Amino acid sequence: MAANPGVLVVNLGTPQAPTAAAVRRYLAEFLSDRRVVEIPALLWRPLLFGLILPLRSRRVAHNYASIWMEDGSPLAVYTQRIADGLRQQLHCPVEVAYRYGAPSLQTGLDRLSAQGCDEIIVLPLYPQFSATTSATVFDRMAEIYRARRAMPALQWIADYATAPGYISALASSVQQHWAEHGRGERLLMSFHGLPQRNVDLGDPYQAQCEATARALADALELDDQAWSLSYQSRFGKQVWLQPYTEPTLQQWATDGLREVDVICPGFPADCLETLEEIRIEAAQTFCAAGGHKLSYIRALNDTPQHIEALAALLAPRLNRA
Repeated sequence: MAANPGVLVVNLGTPQAPTAAAVRRYLAEFLSDRRVVEIPALLWRPLLFGLILPLRSRRVAHNYASIWMEDGSPLAVYTQRIADGLRQQLHCPVEVAYRYGAPSLQTGLDRLSAQGCDEIIVLPLYPQFSATTSATVFDRMAEIYRARRAMPALQWIADYATAPGYISALASSVQQHWAEHGRGERLLMSFHGLPQRNVDLGDPYQAQCEATARALADALELDDQAWSLSYQSRFGKQVWLQPYTEPTLQQWATDGLREVDVICPGFPADCLETLEEIRIEAAQTFCAAGGHKLSYIRALNDTPQHIEALAALLAPRLNRA
């Protein structure tokens, strides 16, 4: 009997509203994941619920409000549009799920099952694999099916850090930005950060970020003086992957650079970390240090090139190469 495949597009998640209460619920689930924060629960949970959530929720809600779209959170809007584009391209059921928040992984899987899918291809929208992101999706899916008597055939796209279509789509987005807005003096590729300890223990994330950055630089034919890589979103006092994004931009301004471009290749959909942290905060940091203009190059979002790149990853698994 022929399989009836479906695709589950998974992203990190987002609060349901730019309010302190909604942000608190979201952060509580996210920061309670032992893959995300590797501190013993007896030490971490009192700190999380007694100090971090009460202090951070209102401020983070304000940041979300500054980027909120008419249809909701940018991450949710663009993730849904990506799924819609893939559905049209692949002609099969495609559903969205979030690791934290709604719709949950369980909801997404149930929606595919309700459409008769007996084979599910899981596409985490994390181009570079990390135990703190992609592996948490795997963990949660294992929990879901551990409690069930039946399960579909599962396929898993672990990463696509140097997939040709993905790199080509990134390069096209940079070239289009330069054609429309002019080219800065240097390009910074900023990836989400990770504690250095995680990499020391074997997480492949840093190596994959570096591979993506090198592939993109090569596709753009950039020499080593024209671009750099950095890591953003550092949290807490421990050492994270370096160089850090904001100090890098401050140094560039001090060195005399006046106009720079920043792209975030690890974020397929625009979100708080790109629109608020880079487009707003990092731009202010750069200008305060003496720079004139920081241009943020938007995420691939639901552009045709991005949809085609993701479809190219999925099609062979759907026997539609």
